[in-house]
Amino acid sequence: HHASELKRKLGLSPLSEIKQNITKSWQDVQTSNAYLSASATLDDIASSEVYKKTQETLSQAGQKTSAALSTVGTAISRKLGDMSSNYSIRHSISMPTMRNSPTFKSFEDKVGNIKYKVVGGKANGESAHSPNESNPVQDNAPF
Repeated sequence: HHASELKRKLGLSPLSEIKQNITKSWQDVQTSNAYLSASATLDDIASSEVYKKTQETLSQAGQKTSAALSTVGTAISRKLGDMSSNYSIRHSISMPTMRNSPTFKSFEDKVGNIKYKVVGGKANGESAHSPNESNPVQDNAPF
């Protein structure tokens, strides 16, 4: 208890002790023979002609690849732009042809049936049952 009280008065906290230990350990690593030998080897490699040529070649290859990919991207964007500006409904199917198709007729009939069941026979303020209709058809379907 006395030692921890002295450390506290000197401003030494557990965190500052860890920091000091890490700093001391790093200094020990940097002055070790293994570190100094590896560092010298890496310096030798970095200053070698083979390393410099490889670095230059890879740099040029990266620049050329980047330029090529940019060109491809521009071409694709241009082609997509051309395709979207040339497209119109005339190219897909004409409206009269579509309206006369069996699929459209079937869809139109279903929508009409749903409208009749929801709204009834009303049109422009008429009542749900027309005066001509004596016995309206009852249908218990949800739509």
